Amino acid sequence: MELVLALAIGILAGSGIWLVLRPRTFQVIMGFTLISYAVNLFIFGMGRLTTGRSPILDPGRTDTSWYTDPLPQALVLTAIVIGFAMTALFLVVLLASRGATGTDHVDGRETES
Repeated sequence: MELVLALAIGILAGSGIWLVLRPRTFQVIMGFTLISYAVNLFIFGMGRLTTGRSPILDPGRTDTSWYTDPLPQALVLTAIVIGFAMTALFLVVLLASRGATGTDHVDGRETES
């Protein structure tokens, strides 16, 4: 299972970096989105997710290995909400920039062929 998670994180991060290096603005935005998904998966993976364990303290249990850590879940949930809002903001800025300049290239000019 660790190999599948590591491959998923690596593929998402690699694809995101490749898209960030592209010349069009929409591809850059999608690249940042893929990188944020990779980071969210990484945080989940480092949070030692377990099933069947309670994140809330039980007065009868003193062993801390019985509990799951709720902090990574809260961080990823917050990151998803902030990432969605930032993607929406980037798309609005992209549309405004395309309307003002007439192109969607990152540097503002088309490539000459």
